[in-house]
Amino acid sequence: MSEYTAISFAPVQGFIEKSRKLRDLYGSSGILSYLSHQLISKAVEKLGEESIISPGMINIQKGMPNRILLYGEFSRDEAKNTVLKAWQTILDFCRHWIEEQVPAKDKYHWEQEWIRWGLYTWEIFWGHGENSAAAMKDLETRKLRRDWVAINWMGESSSLTGTDAIAWSKLGLDDSNPGRRLTEAEKEELDDFYNRLSRVLENCPSDQEPEGKFLAPNERISVPELVKRLVTREDLAKKLNITELETGFTEIVRMPEKGGESGRWTGWFMGDGDKVGDKIKEISDKEGDAGIKTFSHAMRHWGESFGYNFPKDQGRVIYAGGDDFLGVLYTDQHSTPLQPLDAFSWLRQLPQEWAKHQQDITLSVGFVWAAPSVPQRDILQHCRDAEKQAKNLGRDRVTIRVVFNSGQYVQWTCPWDYLHVLQNYRDRDGKIWGEHPNWSHVYSDWGQLKARHAIELKEKSDDVDHQIALALFDLYFRDRSPRTDGLKPINQKYLTDSKHSKHIIKKLSDTDVISPAEFIEWLDGLINIGWQLCSNS
Repeated sequence: MSEYTAISFAPVQGFIEKSRKLRDLYGSSGILSYLSHQLISKAVEKLGEESIISPGMINIQKGMPNRILLYGEFSRDEAKNTVLKAWQTILDFCRHWIEEQVPAKDKYHWEQEWIRWGLYTWEIFWGHGENSAAAMKDLETRKLRRDWVAINWMGESSSLTGTDAIAWSKLGLDDSNPGRRLTEAEKEELDDFYNRLSRVLENCPSDQEPEGKFLAPNERISVPELVKRLVTREDLAKKLNITELETGFTEIVRMPEKGGESGRWTGWFMGDGDKVGDKIKEISDKEGDAGIKTFSHAMRHWGESFGYNFPKDQGRVIYAGGDDFLGVLYTDQHSTPLQPLDAFSWLRQLPQEWAKHQQDITLSVGFVWAAPSVPQRDILQHCRDAEKQAKNLGRDRVTIRVVFNSGQYVQWTCPWDYLHVLQNYRDRDGKIWGEHPNWSHVYSDWGQLKARHAIELKEKSDDVDHQIALALFDLYFRDRSPRTDGLKPINQKYLTDSKHSKHIIKKLSDTDVISPAEFIEWLDGLINIGWQLCSNS
């Protein structure tokens, strides 16, 4: 009987999302790709290169997916030992580098804590079967819970997560009262440790202050958070054989500076191919392993090209493993701040970019337009939630979420093939897309009607009347003449047609219908997002 093996490890999203800087995201992505690459290298060593069914392009470490499919027997212990050994190699290297470069006032007590992180950070998932589909299915059924959480022995937590213990020379020091807070003398020693470490990382002269490229002055972070920063330093990345940061890398300047501008909005996008598992099973049934290899290679090639060709004056692709990706739209501090309309224009062309892989697979995206003071880790969670919303409402669409400094947000979900509705807006003066139409016209009208209860937002209510809302939609968004560009018509009649509404608003079964409240909610999102992203005022 043929033997197929499927391997993955976790946490991936959780590992990435514990971040404050763009550098953290690159460090996380680099480590994950390195661990996956080490797994594949071990499998090639044992089974040969032809055993790797997925992912494709196995010689390129950057963007290497963490889900691996092999032809041949590769045990769970082999997979676990490979990942843990690779991770422990990174940790040992980083720990020794810090101890050499930043000598402790007394001595380092933290070795056991680094060992614990080496043993318990990752959980390995493994499955096997007589064909590719059976192995992948077995992998899913074997997933287990993680069984360890880092303990904060000294009672001082990472300023990034608030949960894991701060990495410093006295981490792990025996103490009869592990929950106590640090003394003033210990706090001074902690501050001195981070100051000296920051200076070494930046090669900062003694007569200058560090710029905060690797560590902000007030940051006190855990072992894995510190490691993410270290592996983005070029010389350390080279010694570890981890993909280095690209040339010209700069941090995002989002927060307002004293005496400067008010801060910059940024656009974050997280995308994922729809029903990839089903697609792989379909390919396996029709074309066998060769078909999966072709598909995997095409997706990885697309991911590599997407990241490489992304315009550097508009932002960065943080990772693109093939069918999933994460990136950010921003401009550097010496350029004009990114405008919301530019962000939307980029988003509009994403489906055309996605189609370049020439595979029959659709795309769901969460796009977040974030205010300057929203924490990066919160933005990433909003991205995940928005992407999930896009999938829940039918896939092959985008959820756009605008997040304000207060943490509140507005959002709207729309299929890619109806996103041009935002470009169809015409204000009371007859101005259209390209002529800077005034979005305050529809925004104020909509607000007035809601204030007077002519339009009511009531979830799952049967007594909501949506006729006024639809009339307002026609007034501001309908086509003035038959379309000649091949895009779907925009008018009340088309939107409310049973078949079309179950594509545009959300996918439902043939017997279900879109409720009046759901129409109003969709129109409310349309107007709010248009006001935020497309407004000239």
